[in-house]
Amino acid sequence: MKYSIDQIATLIGARRIGTAEGNISFLLTDSRSLSFPEETLFFALCTRHGNGHKYIEDLYKRGVRNFVVSEDIDIKCDANFLVVNDTLAALQRLAERHRDEFQIPVVGITGSNGKTVVKEWLYQLIMPSKNVTRSPRSYNSQIGVPLSVWLLNEDSEVGLFEAGISKTDEMSRLANIIQPTIGIFTCLGQAHQENFHSIEEKCREKFCLFENCKELIYPADNDTVFRVLKGSKFKGEKLGWSTTDSNAAFYVSNIEKGENSTRITYNFKGTDGEYTIPYISEASIENSITCAVAALHLGLTTSELADRMTNLEPVAMRLEVKNGRNGCMLINDSYNSDLASLDIALDFMHRRPDKRGYRRTLILSDIEQSGMTAKELCRSVSDLAVSRGIDKFIGIGTMLKENANLIKIDNSSFYEDTEAFLDSKDFSELHDELILIKGARRFSFDTITEQLVEKVHETTLEVNLSAVVANLNWYRSKMKPGTKMVCMIKADGYGAGAIEIAKTLQDHRVDYLAVAVADEGVALRKAGITANIMIMNPEMTAFKTMFDYDLEPEVYSFRLLDALRHAARKEGITGLPIHIKLDTGMHRLGFHPIDDMPQLIDYLKHQNALTPRSVFSHFVGSDDDVFDDFSQQQYDLFTKGADALQGAFSHHILRHICNSAGIEHFPERQMDMCRLGLGLYGINPRDNSIINNVSTLKTTILQLRHVKAGDSIGYSRRTVLDKDSLIAAIPIGYADGLNRHLGNRGGYCLVNGKKAEYVGNICMDVCMIDVTGIDCQEGDSVEIFGNELPITELSDRLDTIPYEVLTGISNRVKRVYYEE
Repeated sequence: MKYSIDQIATLIGARRIGTAEGNISFLLTDSRSLSFPEETLFFALCTRHGNGHKYIEDLYKRGVRNFVVSEDIDIKCDANFLVVNDTLAALQRLAERHRDEFQIPVVGITGSNGKTVVKEWLYQLIMPSKNVTRSPRSYNSQIGVPLSVWLLNEDSEVGLFEAGISKTDEMSRLANIIQPTIGIFTCLGQAHQENFHSIEEKCREKFCLFENCKELIYPADNDTVFRVLKGSKFKGEKLGWSTTDSNAAFYVSNIEKGENSTRITYNFKGTDGEYTIPYISEASIENSITCAVAALHLGLTTSELADRMTNLEPVAMRLEVKNGRNGCMLINDSYNSDLASLDIALDFMHRRPDKRGYRRTLILSDIEQSGMTAKELCRSVSDLAVSRGIDKFIGIGTMLKENANLIKIDNSSFYEDTEAFLDSKDFSELHDELILIKGARRFSFDTITEQLVEKVHETTLEVNLSAVVANLNWYRSKMKPGTKMVCMIKADGYGAGAIEIAKTLQDHRVDYLAVAVADEGVALRKAGITANIMIMNPEMTAFKTMFDYDLEPEVYSFRLLDALRHAARKEGITGLPIHIKLDTGMHRLGFHPIDDMPQLIDYLKHQNALTPRSVFSHFVGSDDDVFDDFSQQQYDLFTKGADALQGAFSHHILRHICNSAGIEHFPERQMDMCRLGLGLYGINPRDNSIINNVSTLKTTILQLRHVKAGDSIGYSRRTVLDKDSLIAAIPIGYADGLNRHLGNRGGYCLVNGKKAEYVGNICMDVCMIDVTGIDCQEGDSVEIFGNELPITELSDRLDTIPYEVLTGISNRVKRVYYEE
């Protein structure tokens, strides 16, 4: 649907400035995701960590002519500016008025977990019968929900929208936008609990979504949900599901798990039925039950439900980035295929900075059940691909091949099926390309990924880039508005891979990146990182490198300061930003804040090669309350030195002393900037708890062997078995970063969720684990640390810190990056 700019001005109550013609089809809140500027309306959102108004000039140059603003700006004569008090409120109001145009079933989905899976599975179940519009991936926030509802169009017959909250007073706004006719509450858990006094308070907030629903689907066996529902304003039909109450609307009478599938027998409003899903986890079973209630209520027959449940596909919760053969980089999204998720994947690909001259290649399968004609679909695919800068297009499937003329990319080729492509010259000649692999599951695109991915060590470190962002935002939420952020990515991003971490952080607009030495900064620059980069341990032999690559050194001594000034003058450089380190008690490196300050100021004032950009110090013990008195002394000393330095210069010098622990423990000392290190990687240094796990180290079982009691395992016969045992060999050793002190039952890993102790001495490339009593086979996955086995368990056993474990992972371990 299109709206004229005048219609939108009226709908959001805006004052219009400008007379340019304009019809709006697309809403934009992130300037990096621009596709179709002529029909785009940009909302200049103001958040704690960014102001969209500063991107207006760039968007204007790129062709956007319609803007919603709340600040005075330099107005262009041929652009439209809709002036409002609050741009986010205007976005939400526009989506709300757009929703008013549709008298169709709209499902609002909330809960602690499972929202996206329920939405996607429900989509799979009802899409063959109805044209469904749904939230892209997990667009369930105050911004994501209005963007999702905006996707409703003339062809929509059912809407499926997620709603997520993290604090009180958020859900009512989302309810006004979604206006659900059917409510789904998936489950109640601890996610986002930190901003609620109790789990019951969080449940009540979520139930605000359902006040005006005609029907509500919910887990009736949960006592808290039952109590909150009883006390809520909901007056519609209650469609609770239960495994214990035969009077429930949907009664589950039997759950029978097989090796790889589960059969559920039920009664829905007096009608018996059963279905089988190709999953056995408890979460999958509960999600399927929720979907079954909704699908039956929306008109599916019991036989249709049974047929479609059998073919439920796993939900793609992540985009994986992998190194490929022949210099290629792969973005693997070979789980689903539809226009909305294609747009997101292309946007992810388009945002990746790169200076290696990669061609951008899209390998795409037919998109099925889109509700569009083949020609309309292919034109839309072509428009998206062209707008995102795709250089090469490879289409797989009959529909794409028959409409090849509609794909307006010069370098295009088409194949009937995946096998034909794998046998082709196009496949064998792929090289030095950034490749997005995206296809419907029946096309088996995983075989393309398997053949393109670089074949290395079977041990991998999986890095969750979404968790990095979640950790960044968790700490940002604890910072004062306007406080800048330095993110530490030294030691190759704490072992996670500095380049991919840096790309993610730059995409989320952190103020500074910090590395140890100049070579680390050069690697980032060569990978396309343009953000400010601080060098924490500058070497005098690397001055020229820092000048050439716009790297900003830390300065901690007069000797280093003098050498840097001489090198800068020799190169004709003036005003090089430097970061002054003060020693307030660490006694490692730095100027004395009192004794050295007069000489330091005099030196800096009588030269123009170097300019102090920031002044900083380190807390010795912000992670432990026992050091609070000493931390106060450090802070007082630092403040005196920093104030003296600032007093000597007219420009603003940034002050920073808080690390990850300090951000949380000393909010009053956050000053101009904070440095986020270990917390970025998911470990809270205050209590060693996991915030959002970033890195998971995994390997596989190479071989299983039955070993008799009394026999020894490994070098030097250090472990002697006291009973007949099943021993597995796994391809990870001390050369990969697995500490030898974990051997001989000094630690354990997880095999299929069960503890398996390390036995024998850990070797360079292989170690052995005791899997006696564990149901496993060769090829099964083994978790060394990660989501199920926190890295802090290893560091505690080794009497060390998580930093050492993370940074000790060898570069020969393959890194696999993904976004959820």
